[in-house]
Amino acid sequence: MINTLVRHADISDHQQLSNLIFYETRLHRHLDWRTPLDWLGDPFFWALEEGGRITAALACPFETEQVAWIRLFIHAAAWNAGNAWDLLWHTASEDISRARGANGAIVGAIVMQPWFQSVLSASGFENRQGIVMLEWRGFASQPWGKMEVDGIRVRRMNEADLPAVVQTDAASFEPLWHNPLPTLHNAFAQTLIGTVAQGDGGIMGYQLTTGHGQRAHLARLAVHPRLQGRGIGRLLLTDLLARLSGHGIGRLSVNTQSDNLASLRLYERMGFVRTGEHFPVYTLSVPGF
Repeated sequence: MINTLVRHADISDHQQLSNLIFYETRLHRHLDWRTPLDWLGDPFFWALEEGGRITAALACPFETEQVAWIRLFIHAAAWNAGNAWDLLWHTASEDISRARGANGAIVGAIVMQPWFQSVLSASGFENRQGIVMLEWRGFASQPWGKMEVDGIRVRRMNEADLPAVVQTDAASFEPLWHNPLPTLHNAFAQTLIGTVAQGDGGIMGYQLTTGHGQRAHLARLAVHPRLQGRGIGRLLLTDLLARLSGHGIGRLSVNTQSDNLASLRLYERMGFVRTGEHFPVYTLSVPGF
């Protein structure tokens, strides 16, 4: 009988895990600014080993002090998904509890496949909300509207803006969705168009958009709560669409939380339509030791 061992994954496991990701179909990957293997060496990355061969893996690094996301779960075809998960999650949940002490942690997952929903539900994860996908298809001749609101104008983002952008981001979203400074550095490095809305009070909003070929994706848009409802989000979008038109890009996708009614209204008023794609967000509160 082959013994199984759950241990921390490290850089030396890169090739085995790369092969597992390439060849196996039962794979959950987080929508991330980093690839799953970029997280190797993080203390919250575990491998399930059988006879010296890795046959399953789980990565659940922390985004902020109390929030972790399931970045990777994969298992070989010989495993039942629930059995592989149970072995890995038993160790992972204990490590997370010890690391975060009395405060515990929230672990989340944006789920793309029904089989993983079943796995998470069996471990006590709950579907707290959903992610809705929308798309805009525009034309260069479209009228863009106002380019300034209450003295606030949009300009290109630069790296020196990121500390202020972090503050706006933290004020704009609940803790589950916060982007800390390291994440925003990674995001900014991969951005096609990044802009900020700035007035006398500093940076009051921002957006980050990636792109390739004829398509772009609005990865993040935030407006400080003090100015929400005053047209800053529309201003950022108006400017973005004009810039995309200048790049010859006529398709822009975005996703937002299904219960973020203000964002949904903004996107739909700007001509975005729902694609029909909807991904549930599962979370679990892990108590501390």
